[in-house]
This record gives sequence, C-alpha cells and structure tokens, in this order.
Amino acid sequence: MESILKRDRVLVALSLAVLSILSWIYLAILAKGMAEGDMSLMGMGGMAPGAMGAMPANLTANLTMTMTAWTPATVVLMTVMWWVMMAGMMIPSAGPMILLFAKVTRQQAKGESPGLRIVIFIAAYLIIWAGFSLLATLAQWALTEAALLSPMMVGTSRVLTIGLLLACGIYQLTPLKQACLGKCRSPLAFLMTKWQPGDFGALKMGLSHGAYCVGCCWLLMALLFVGGVMNLLWVAAIAVLVLAEKVLPHGDLVGRLGGIAMLVLAAYMILLGG
Repeated sequence: MESILKRDRVLVALSLAVLSILSWIYLAILAKGMAEGDMSLMGMGGMAPGAMGAMPANLTANLTMTMTAWTPATVVLMTVMWWVMMAGMMIPSAGPMILLFAKVTRQQAKGESPGLRIVIFIAAYLIIWAGFSLLATLAQWALTEAALLSPMMVGTSRVLTIGLLLACGIYQLTPLKQACLGKCRSPLAFLMTKWQPGDFGALKMGLSHGAYCVGCCWLLMALLFVGGVMNLLWVAAIAVLVLAEKVLPHGDLVGRLGGIAMLVLAAYMILLGG
C-alpha cells in the first residue's frame, strides 16, 4: 500500500507540474504576441508579428482604437487567458491540498480507483477560478472602456493604482483574509472538517476549497491591473507571494507584511503626488 501511495503522489505531483508549466507556456506565447502587436489569440485586433517596433508614432492611436474593440470572442478568449493564468499561479500553492486529498482518497477507496475523484476535485477547484476569470475579464473590459487600462492591459490611472494597493493592503490584514488563508494553509484541517465521500463529495470539496482560495487571493489578482496583466515578471511575483503565504511555516506573517508593504507604497504615491 505504501508503494502504491508513493506512486500515486508522484503521478499527481507530475500532473500538477505539467499543468502549471503548460499554463505558463501559454502565457508566454500570449505575452510574446502582444509585444509584437499580435493580440489575435485574445480576440482583439493588432498588427502582423514584428511590425510593432517599426510602426510610426502617429499611427499608435489608430492601432489602440483597433485593439480596444471588444467582441463576444474577445470576452471568451480573455476569460480563457485569465483562467489559464489563474491555473498557472494557483496550482503550485494548491498542490499540498490536492496531494493530501489524493492520499486520503486512495486510502478510503477500498480497492476502487481514486483517479476519477482526484480529477473531479481538481476540476471543481478550477471551475471556481473560471468564474473568477469571467468576472476579471468583465472588470478588464470596463476599465478599458473607462480609459483606466491600456490596450496592453496596464493601468493608466494613478488613482486606480493607489486604490488597488490600498484595498489589497487593507484586505491582507482583515480577519476574512486570514480565515480564508487559514483554510488554504491547513489541508488536513480542511479535510477533517469538510470531508465527504464519493464523487459528489469530491466535487463539493473541490468547489469549497476553490472558494476559500478565491476569498484569500482575489484582491492580490486585482493587482495584475497595476503592473500589467501580461507582465510575466509581475505575474510571477504575485504567484510567489501567494505560494509563500500558503506554504511557508510563517506564511500568514508573510501575507501581513505584504499588505503593510502595499499600504506603505500607496502612502508614498499619495505623498509624492501631493
């Protein structure tokens, strides 16, 4: 049995790693296309690859107008982009929970294959983030229409930047944030209090854990509008913060310190502007 459990842990861990790596590869392709003026994979207009650098300055406005014309296809593809990004950012931090769920499921299966339940749990977790991704896409659309976000998905408003930093910094220190983070940091406690048998139980537990993760991280994801949704270094920095506050021994302190740093940065920007 120990040999079987070890093999299953390796298979689940490898599957999660592959899923995360594929997500980052997809994001890198999108970022490269955007840098070259090609946003077709996001359902938006653009230029032929490589033409961005040679484009005269007086044509920039026309390109901007073309690239900001949202269509139903844009909403769908942008939602997919956000969903893949959330998978790449969140799967590493959800790894301990998923691995423990897989181990307990194997022990509870009594000769049955636990593979389907593990897949259901992961799929349910990602479904919650799909819902968040749709909301993030609609927020991005609204910000773009309000001229608060550039076509390259970078915040153009100092007020927006300060507001997001203040909101996220404050939220990092709230009891609600800490309660959600506590559920994410304690996989064993989560399973002990939320465990339900069977495939339907796996579905409900996956949805529940996904909801806690969204509750923990949704404002951190909003900071993508500050540094750029397709700025992969910025995306990676937020992902590292999420991973640190969820898995490090004193990760809750890391989260609080991150919140304080955001408040200090917001205060600095306010004073600088004054």
